[in-house]
Amino acid sequence: MDPRLDGDQGLSRGTPVSVTEREPGARARLAALLAPPLLWLILAYLGSLAVLLLSAFWTTDPFTSDVVHSFTADNFREILTDPVYRTVALRTLGIAVVVTLLDALLALPMAFFMAWVATGRLRRALLVAVLTPLWAGYLVKAYAWRVMLGEHGIVNAVLAPLGLRGPGYGTTAVVIVLAYLWLPYMILPLHAALERLPAHHLEASADLGAGTLRTLRSVVAPAVRPALLAGSVFTFSLSLGDYLTVQIVGGRTQLLGNVIASQVTLDLPLAAALSAVPVVLVVCYLAAVRRAGALDSL
Repeated sequence: MDPRLDGDQGLSRGTPVSVTEREPGARARLAALLAPPLLWLILAYLGSLAVLLLSAFWTTDPFTSDVVHSFTADNFREILTDPVYRTVALRTLGIAVVVTLLDALLALPMAFFMAWVATGRLRRALLVAVLTPLWAGYLVKAYAWRVMLGEHGIVNAVLAPLGLRGPGYGTTAVVIVLAYLWLPYMILPLHAALERLPAHHLEASADLGAGTLRTLRSVVAPAVRPALLAGSVFTFSLSLGDYLTVQIVGGRTQLLGNVIASQVTLDLPLAAALSAVPVVLVVCYLAAVRRAGALDSL
């Protein structure tokens, strides 16, 4: 066959050729297209993080409360030695972990039912039910929970005939509201992973004599593990940095977010040092999840 007649078909059968190699000006156009968002990312996001870290090494004049641009590690030393800040940091980390585990326990059966049991209109209705809360405002949902968890709210009204009372405002309320807010971010990746799970894998497991628990452990769990870790990135990081929910339903509970918000006007360098704590925790968590290969599912 004449290679001149092969054209693009020869390229498709041979070694893949990138667009930038086939078109001389494509590389320049691609660079021009990506330059604005990359520049914005570097300046607005990475630049702000760099300024945040730099300001954490400044200090505040005790008489005028003005920021003094002198290098010192006193802010980080105070965070590490003050038991109050350690307690707040551990409480915030614990709530983020509990919210992530609670969302995983709730999302797994829901996603499995949506992907493998529900069909037709029911599946579409469930998807709409999961996505609809994302259209509502954050504050609307948080204040709705404040009304429900209040003294005369619907939670106490339902539990009163049983001789029980709701959790009221506090740490438990914060966990409930955060778990509700971030649950869709856990359901959606799990649902997508379960939909991609081939049916013949489950059939083969059953043919080999595996029971339901063995199939879940050996077939379903490895398939959804990356999606589960990917969803946990959202629930963990969003819970770690949240500060409005604790102000709305937290009562006297203090988390890193609202402590940082209260310190911004009082001691900006200390607030910057406190802000570095959740950043470090999220980076460490992302590094651990990346080693598990879950970031490929984001």
